[in-house]
Amino acid sequence: MVTIRMYKRDDAGVLHFREALYDEDDGQLMLTSGPVGYEGSAKVQDVAPQAAEDLLHAFAVSSEEEGYAEMEPAEQHWVIVQYALKTAAGTERDRYLEHKATQAISSYFLWRGLGEVDHTEFAPRKLNIYCLVPDVNKAVAGLKVVLRDPLLDFTKITIGSAPVAEPAALKQRYPLPAKRPFTLA
Repeated sequence: MVTIRMYKRDDAGVLHFREALYDEDDGQLMLTSGPVGYEGSAKVQDVAPQAAEDLLHAFAVSSEEEGYAEMEPAEQHWVIVQYALKTAAGTERDRYLEHKATQAISSYFLWRGLGEVDHTEFAPRKLNIYCLVPDVNKAVAGLKVVLRDPLLDFTKITIGSAPVAEPAALKQRYPLPAKRPFTLA
């Protein structure tokens, strides 16, 4: 899968996104755009692999001409969804939860320009899902919506964030007030 994600701020300071996603397996190109945090408009078209590279390049050029640019990871934040686990290593059910939560977050974020799930890890008694996001507050609000699904154990989550450039500056975002410091291990 090839993804180009670009952002720009308008005169009112609102962050907007444009994203092109090409799925080689399905031969489909999806273009999504709108204000970050809100469901964007999308166009999907079937594209031959030979034409996809040219279309992606044209998308990037036209986006740059309109003032959009790719956001460097150092300008973004980590938002980490943390699940409390009953065992130190996690169970099969926890791996299922990891898969389902990652899918739900990825889909929700894709349509709203909120970023992406970068990776997951199991720590002792914790599952951490790392999301790379351009806007912490909107990402946290989105996570609180998408993870309310009964199969995703909303009552077991904690959400923290840190700038990508300062990963040690972790701050708990949900639930508040924090009863103890947010840690990854």
